[in-house]
Amino acid sequence: MGWLERVGHRLKRDAHLLWIAARDQRTPVPAKIVGGLVAAYAFSPIDLVPDFVPLLGILDDLLLVPLGLALALALIPRPLAAEFRAAAETAAERPVSRTGAVLVVLTWAAILGLVAIQLVGVRFW
Repeated sequence: MGWLERVGHRLKRDAHLLWIAARDQRTPVPAKIVGGLVAAYAFSPIDLVPDFVPLLGILDDLLLVPLGLALALALIPRPLAAEFRAAAETAAERPVSRTGAVLVVLTWAAILGLVAIQLVGVRFW
């Protein structure tokens, strides 16, 4: 396994770790919130910035997910993170976040709505 595959495996494993941590009662609330959002985005079948957008489509995956993982992992106590990491490593099935997909779709709908309002020239204030 090359270094790129190892990094990809770690990112997927740690995103799954956050998925597990967000559902555990022992996880601090800030870690649940940040971890849940990062895991939902990481496992969402839809990206905030589609991959076909030059440079930005890949940068969101290369920056947002690892930075979110680092922040969320810093909020989880180390012994608890080690337990969740072991559970994520042995998990056979990776979750898919429909919630994350819905959040991304709603974000894009809001952006498109604002653009449409600007194009039409409607003023609310």
